[in-house]
Amino acid sequence: MSHPSTAWDGRVVDSRANDAPRPSKAHSPLGVSTQFLSVRIAQVAERKGTLMPRLTEQEQQDILRYIEADKPLPDKYRFLLFADKREVELVWNGKTNEVCNIVLPFQVIEQVDEPRAEKPADAALQLGLFDDRGRQLKGWTNKLIWGENKLILSSLKNGPLREEIEKQGGLQLIYIDPPFDVGADFSMDLEIGDDTFTKKPNILEEIAYRDTWGKGADSFIAMIYERLALMRDLLTEDGSIYVHCDWRVNSFIRLALDEVFGASNLINEITWHFPSMSAARNKFPVKSNTIYRYGRGADSIFNADAVRVPYEESSLAVMSAGYGGGLATGGTSVRQAYGNEGGKVPDTVWRIRHVSSGAENVGYPTQKPEPLLERIIMSSSSEGDLVADFFCGSGTTAVVAERLARKWIACDLGKFAIHTTRKRMIGVQRQLKAEGKDYRAFEILNLGKYERQHYVGVNTNLRQAEQEQQLQEKETAFVDLILRAYRAERTQGFATFHGKKGGRLVAVGPVNLPVTRLFVEEVILECRQKHITRVDILGFEFEMGLFPNVLDEARSKGIDIAPKYIPAEVFDKRAVERNQVVFHDVAAIEVKPHIKKNTVAVQLTDFSVYYSQDSISSAEATLKDKTSKVVVERGQIVKVSKDAHGFVNREVLTKKWTDWIDYWAVDFNFESKREIVRVKDEQSGAWEERWTGDYIFENEWQSFRTKKDRSLELTSPFHECTPGRRKLAVKVVDIFGNDTMTIVDVAVGGTK
Repeated sequence: MSHPSTAWDGRVVDSRANDAPRPSKAHSPLGVSTQFLSVRIAQVAERKGTLMPRLTEQEQQDILRYIEADKPLPDKYRFLLFADKREVELVWNGKTNEVCNIVLPFQVIEQVDEPRAEKPADAALQLGLFDDRGRQLKGWTNKLIWGENKLILSSLKNGPLREEIEKQGGLQLIYIDPPFDVGADFSMDLEIGDDTFTKKPNILEEIAYRDTWGKGADSFIAMIYERLALMRDLLTEDGSIYVHCDWRVNSFIRLALDEVFGASNLINEITWHFPSMSAARNKFPVKSNTIYRYGRGADSIFNADAVRVPYEESSLAVMSAGYGGGLATGGTSVRQAYGNEGGKVPDTVWRIRHVSSGAENVGYPTQKPEPLLERIIMSSSSEGDLVADFFCGSGTTAVVAERLARKWIACDLGKFAIHTTRKRMIGVQRQLKAEGKDYRAFEILNLGKYERQHYVGVNTNLRQAEQEQQLQEKETAFVDLILRAYRAERTQGFATFHGKKGGRLVAVGPVNLPVTRLFVEEVILECRQKHITRVDILGFEFEMGLFPNVLDEARSKGIDIAPKYIPAEVFDKRAVERNQVVFHDVAAIEVKPHIKKNTVAVQLTDFSVYYSQDSISSAEATLKDKTSKVVVERGQIVKVSKDAHGFVNREVLTKKWTDWIDYWAVDFNFESKREIVRVKDEQSGAWEERWTGDYIFENEWQSFRTKKDRSLELTSPFHECTPGRRKLAVKVVDIFGNDTMTIVDVAVGGTK
């Protein structure tokens, strides 16, 4: 592992003379032109009578050899060449000042707004903000965004949603809890009956982990540095950012924050202490994390009175003693004379217990306690302010922000994180409604279009021709690997198709991003142009809400599209050689509508999945005696056990189809709200609204399991509808966090 270090003056561009030539990108390891370095070497070599040592001819030749070989200069030469500006800087392998500026359109795929029990008292407000059922029509809608947060941040900063953010006063507060544990990954323990199954990360999550920790601390800092720069530009001038970390990376993050926000804008270094029992024997137990608070500028707001806590008895005793013992210990007069009626402002050591096994615990491994976020949000924002969390995990920031009447944006790469947050937020809406308090609708969004370079991770520091070559090489190798595992043969002469198998053409989706609607629409377009009727689309992930709408569109045009998930086993050479890689189908839903006069209810009647993770035969071959393992094979979760004598037992844990369901929801009038995206017109440069041709799933009723309540309703209540034909949409989310949707046509207005 390479280790980032601090060094004097790594800022080459800032250090050179004002009349020096502008750097030519990537012409040298320092990011400046070879011509400029040659001039600089000559200048330094000729210096006499200064504190800077003179460069020998051998040193000059040595430096030029490094440059010609495109290798980094040793630190001693960096200091000799650029020593006129002495400044501490965090240096890591591959450091660049370039920040992502891509703008991708946000697509709303679901809106959640628990219907209000009572209409707002103000009739004008009712007509302006809510429909006749109390559902929000106008005003800020909170955002839960699934996707890569670098692209999300860049699109928020540079795209049309920036204007909407500014209308809310801008981002007042950002809290992030990035993945600072180098040993952590996206694995998730799921409860199946009385057993626990460990869900492995999908390919997108594995790639994110590799990009974060593939080069150790170097890659982690490169990841967090660029995102911090984007977050800084989104903050208001009096806003704050709180960054949560621990002893493994806090020194690196501190220096990265110093560079991005300025060392003078460090406001607090907070120690979160979470006392608990520990079995540590050879060291002091680690029971604390670090939270850095930086301001965008010098005047970050701080609501001291909002976070005051009671004085400790010992403090009150000291106050009393200060008055000669004439004041009663703990009495109100002590506070009036010496302190504050509301208590004291907490210091920088916060003693807050970790999430316990109580109702707050949702079983998410990195979940943080709500009191921790309450103190942060209350101290650095006010009611109506906009707060954000770009590594939201289980959604604690959004939960607390909603309860404290703040607006919020939350995002995560993991589908399971988005799904966990969705369930928690619905629970908060229900709670606030029961208490007669206000709450806002929230929407779940995708990034709807991706740049081709992001598919395979092209090095953007290369020259354009080299980027194109690397892009082509990576795409070709990736597609060949997938086709070999799928046992398909290569084809030529197509824009979107890569192979064919059994009379069906095969299109392979991107390596590290979901298959998007745009991708599928391009496949459909080529099918129509070349009279192709049968297609398989292979992808590691599919954009949320993509199916069944696009499949129905294709079917109406005589095109049979079969989407299939690419399993992680494609990267296992032995599994490919043995033809053991199984590409499983997208899950299928069956529902039955029930109609009574002008009402309709929906019954969920079946749900089929086809996942595989590991295999029964592999588990049987590798298990040791008196051990067990839970695996997924072709849609069944099976516990494989081996006793003391080596006898193997198989127990199917998913005994019913409902065991796969974690959540399902109904939109009783699916085509009532069009999905609109804002895109920039290439000619005028203006942002304009365009209909994607699809509709937003309005979550009107849902049933889901919680850690405390594992029950699930399978039939919705009857819902009143206007007479006529309509489409019902039913969405199911499985225990892995993957969503599937189906649409049913019904005629409402008779009796049945």
